[in-house]
Amino acid sequence: MTVLITGALLYGEGDPTDVRVRDGEIVELGTGLAVRDGEEVLDATGLVLLPGFVDLHTHLREPGREDTETIATGSAAAALGGYTAVFAMANTDPVADSAVVVEHVHRRGLEAGLVDVHPVGAVTVGLRGEQLAEMGAMAASAAGVRVFSDDGHCVSDPLLMRRALEYATALDVVVAQHAEEPRLTVGAEAHEGPTAARLGLTGWPRAAEEAVVARDVLLARDSGARLHVCHVSTAGTAEVLRWARTTMPGLRVSAEVTPHHLLLDDSRLHTYDPVNKVNPPLREAADVAALRRALAEGVIDCVATDHAPHAPQEKDTEFAVARPGMLGLQTALSVVVEAMVRTGLLDWRGVARVMSERPAQIASLPDHGRPLEVGEPANLVLVDPDATWTVRGAELASIAANTPYEGMTLPGRVVATLLRGRVTARDGEVRPC
Repeated sequence: MTVLITGALLYGEGDPTDVRVRDGEIVELGTGLAVRDGEEVLDATGLVLLPGFVDLHTHLREPGREDTETIATGSAAAALGGYTAVFAMANTDPVADSAVVVEHVHRRGLEAGLVDVHPVGAVTVGLRGEQLAEMGAMAASAAGVRVFSDDGHCVSDPLLMRRALEYATALDVVVAQHAEEPRLTVGAEAHEGPTAARLGLTGWPRAAEEAVVARDVLLARDSGARLHVCHVSTAGTAEVLRWARTTMPGLRVSAEVTPHHLLLDDSRLHTYDPVNKVNPPLREAADVAALRRALAEGVIDCVATDHAPHAPQEKDTEFAVARPGMLGLQTALSVVVEAMVRTGLLDWRGVARVMSERPAQIASLPDHGRPLEVGEPANLVLVDPDATWTVRGAELASIAANTPYEGMTLPGRVVATLLRGRVTARDGEVRPC
C-alpha cells in the first residue's frame, strides 16, 4: 500500500513537502514527487503534518457497557480525532484485572483495526484497593500490558501503593494514579470554592488531589518506579510536580492534563447542566491558567482525553446523581489549538510533543510519536489549522453524546489519519480494514 501526501507543512514549518509512504514507513521526502500507479494521493496543501496522536487515558467501556461505547466505536472516534494509539482504562465489567480480560480488549482492538488499542491493567483486584492484581501475568500476556491504573478509584492505601510501585519497578511498567483522597471527597459534586458554595454543591477540595500526588512522588522516589499522574486539575498539583522535578533528579514521574481542564472552568456550573460534571471537577480560572503554563513548560508532560462516554439516563438527570465524565477523542486537538496554540503557548511542534511524542515515550511505544523522517513508521495525522467546526454530540462517532462543547465552534480540524501507512480516517469518514 502506497500513499503520497503532497504539499504538507511538516510540524507547520518550512516549505511544503511531499511525503511518500509505503509498507507502513515513510520512504521518501521531497518536492514535486511524481505520482506512481495505484498510489493514493492526499492533497495536503495548507495542511500541517504531525505524528499520530497517542491517548494515555480513554474509556472504551467494553466489556460490559457496550450501550455507551464499544472498542469499535471508540476506535472510530479516535481515528477521526487524529489518534493512532489509545490506552483503554481498566474500569470495565468485568474489570481488566486478569490476562483473560486484557487479551480480550487487545483482540477486539485488532479486529476494529483503526487505532492500536492498548489495554490498561488494574492495579488492584476489582479496583477495590485491597489486593494487588496479577500485574505480572497481564504484562506477560499477549496484550503486553505496559500501563496499570485503578482509574476512577485512587489507590489510597499508601502501603498498597508502595507495593504496586515496587512490583512495577521489577516489571518496568507504569503505574498511573487517579489522585483523589476518598475521605476528602465523600459526596463531592464540584470544585470546592465560591461557585459550589453559591450553588449549594458539595465541594471537592484541591488538597484531595495534591496530597496524594505529593505522597506518590515520594514513594516513586524511594522505589525508582515509573509513576504517571492522571488528569492533573489544580495549580497546586502542578507546583508539587515542579518541586519534585527540581529537587529529585532522576525522578521517573510523568503527568497528564485533559483538554477540558485546559479550556473549561467551574463558572459553567451555574446552569446545573450535568454534562459539566467530571472527576476531577472543573476548577477555577486560575487553575486553568496554571495548567496551561505547566503544560507549555513541560512540568505537565502531555494531554490525555479521559474520554468518558455515558448513556443519556446517566447524564440527563439531577446534578448530584449524574455520572462524571465527558467525551474527548474527537475534540481534543481542537481544544488544544484553542487553549494552547491560539494563545501562543504552543506551536505545532509543541502540539506534537504533548499529544504524540511524550505520551508514546511514557508508555514505551517505539512506533508512535516518531520524527517525520525517512525510515520512520507512518503513523501520521494531517490537520487543517485554519478550519473551524461546530461540535454536535449526535454527529460524533461515539455511541454516547455527552460533550461539554455542544454548539461550540472550535478551531483546527483533522483531515486524515494514517496508521502504519493505511488511511484510517479521511474527511470525517473512517475506513475500516
